Amino acid sequence: MGNTTLCLDIGSGTQDVLLYSPNIEIENCPKFVIPSPALQIGRRIENLRMQGQNIWLHDRNMGGGVTRFIRAHQKAGLKVSASRSAAYTMADDLTRVTDMGIELTDTCPEGFEPVRLTDFDKDWWRNFLEAAELPWPDHIAACAQDHGFHPGESNRRGRFKLWQTFLTEGEGRPESLIYQTPPEMLTRLRDLQEDIAGGVVADTGAAAVLGALYVDEIEELSFKKGITLVNIGNSHLIAFLLFKGQIHGVYEQHTGCVNGKKLWADLEQFRCGCLPFEQVFEERGHGCLTRELPEEADGFKQTFVLGPRRAMLEGYDVSFPAPGGDMMLAGCFGLIKGMTLADKNQT
Repeated sequence: MGNTTLCLDIGSGTQDVLLYSPNIEIENCPKFVIPSPALQIGRRIENLRMQGQNIWLHDRNMGGGVTRFIRAHQKAGLKVSASRSAAYTMADDLTRVTDMGIELTDTCPEGFEPVRLTDFDKDWWRNFLEAAELPWPDHIAACAQDHGFHPGESNRRGRFKLWQTFLTEGEGRPESLIYQTPPEMLTRLRDLQEDIAGGVVADTGAAAVLGALYVDEIEELSFKKGITLVNIGNSHLIAFLLFKGQIHGVYEQHTGCVNGKKLWADLEQFRCGCLPFEQVFEERGHGCLTRELPEEADGFKQTFVLGPRRAMLEGYDVSFPAPGGDMMLAGCFGLIKGMTLADKNQT
């Protein structure tokens, strides 16, 4: 199984996994949907809470899904301390962490049980793959949600500036969504990339949307007319307007802030470039931005929807693709597609 890539889509509840080899039919590549690192580590914290143990968090900035277990620990009257690097999991501003009653220390205090925070535990993965009698991969690629570190401004506004840069300086090229080197403010992705030995990383929503382009028919259609790609995740939803290999618009909202009717109304405005950034931001989303929309894109009418909450648009004029035959692995297929597009454009 030479030239294999372990693709990880790390969410708050699950991590969706593809061990990809170009020499094997995609249907026969090993695939897994397993508990996320935040859930795995959260359960360890929960067990220590049941034992009445104080805990010391150390190592990495990882997905914030673990924070609810940390709060439950404190609520039970137990102490929590953390190294500075691990404390960024809970807040970019470390004064907020100390305000939570968490002491910052880079050594484990006496009487505390160490708990390692990380989105990628190499030893765990070695054991997992060995148990499944699968080889260690030649490459690792991963995607995760990263709001980014934006001191002095709203995380929502700061994150949306990344999309602004992508649409203007990056000319909306889909392959630019896959980072060889993540922007400095994406601290979680930078830590994750270090842990996976320098492999490519991406934002979860962007990777899932790229996954739609793994479906040849969808990619071919996007060169004939404009299409709308939507990923409705458990906490975030993102939509792109795509035409002839370029993304012409980005819309990002929190899933819990809309229902199907509201989302469809937003998408209708988004497709014609009529949805203002401030409206989405004031409705507790991240924002909306479109470039000049080409007339030949025909209004980006055809809409493809992915993600665990995709049923929100059930009954509307949309299609629900399953990249590689498995919708849950859309982010993994998106990583493969993004790397393929990047290689293609370099040659």
